[in-house]
Order: sequence, then C-alpha cells, then structure tokens
Amino acid sequence: MNNIELIERHFPNLTELQKQQFSMLQDLYEEWNAQINVISRKDTENFIERHVLHSLAIAKIHSFVPGTKIMDIGTGGGFPGIPLAILFPECDFLLVDSIGKKIKVVNEVAHSLGLKNVRGVHERAEKIDEKFDFIVSRAVTAMPAFLKWTKGKFLKENKNQFKNGILYLKGGDLTEEMKMVKKAVQYFDLNKIFEQEFFKTKKVVYVRY
Repeated sequence: MNNIELIERHFPNLTELQKQQFSMLQDLYEEWNAQINVISRKDTENFIERHVLHSLAIAKIHSFVPGTKIMDIGTGGGFPGIPLAILFPECDFLLVDSIGKKIKVVNEVAHSLGLKNVRGVHERAEKIDEKFDFIVSRAVTAMPAFLKWTKGKFLKENKNQFKNGILYLKGGDLTEEMKMVKKAVQYFDLNKIFEQEFFKTKKVVYVRY
C-alpha cells in the first residue's frame, strides 16, 4: 500500500488537490529534515502512519465546520496542524512553537503545498493574544500544564458539534495525569479506528471548555 492509499482508506472523500498535497508531504519533510531535525529519524520510514495519520486521528473524532479557528500548540514541524489544514481548507490554523527553526519549516511546507489557511508563529503559547474554537496538540506536556497555557484563549460562541475545547493526542496510561483536571473530559481510543500497532495505546483526549 502506498502512502496516499493509507490516507485514502480512512478519508475516502479527498479532493484531487488534497490527494496531491498529502502525496507531497513525505518528500517535503525528508528534504527539510535533512537540514533541520523536525521529526525523529527512526520515524521517517513510517512517516505517513506516525505523523500524518496520527495527526488526522483528530478528524476521525471531530469534523470542524468551515470558519473554525484552531491553534496547534507545540507544533514542531507542523503536526497535527499541517495535515488537519489540508483536510479542512476552509478553517483557519495558527501553528505555534517556541523554536524558530521549526516554524520556518512549517511556513515553508505550507507555502510549498499552497496552503492559504496556515500561519506559523515563533512564540510561546501563553503569549498568543487571540481566541480560538479549538486548540490541538500532540503530547507537548502534561495536561495540567497545558491547561494553563490555554487559559483565556477560547471563543465563547460554539459553532461545531463539539463545544469549544482541546483535542489532544496522547499515549499510554493517563490516569495520574488527568486526576488534577476538573473539566469535562472524553477519551477516544485510536486502536478502534486504526489497525496499526503504533495506535494500540494512543488516544484523542477532548477537554471541553
């Protein structure tokens, strides 16, 4: 199975443009990774599964309506933000990271793909002075610390099926970490969606604001 087939199997309604953009990702990241290490070298051969499909797991849990504003905190080289921005071209994505060279990759990749709905910003999340419908991330820190970074950053009006909040990609046993979280939380096991071994202990954690 080639790379795009793995994505198409789970997302069968992609446009030709989206297929083209997804098919470009691996070469773009291999090219940039040779200059700036934004993804683990050992993950390169499993790039689509461990980075792209993992990022798109959020879309299997919740589909964003057009006009939704989403911030990706600690995006690194652009995950989960770039794959989600391809899938939801009518949503607005702000990708934030405290490491400038990673944001350079984000903006260059977005430019190469022709993504008009992505902004990459070199900044600490708590310094961002904007409000969003959703904040996404891929396990950048423990949830209690992440909640502090996101405080005051949510729009009051809800326009999606899910109420505004956090969609967080995490793995392993979250029992201890989540004991301190006093908000409404839902867990979605990714091994029920994807058959690959990589997803066996992976989850999307939804924290409602």
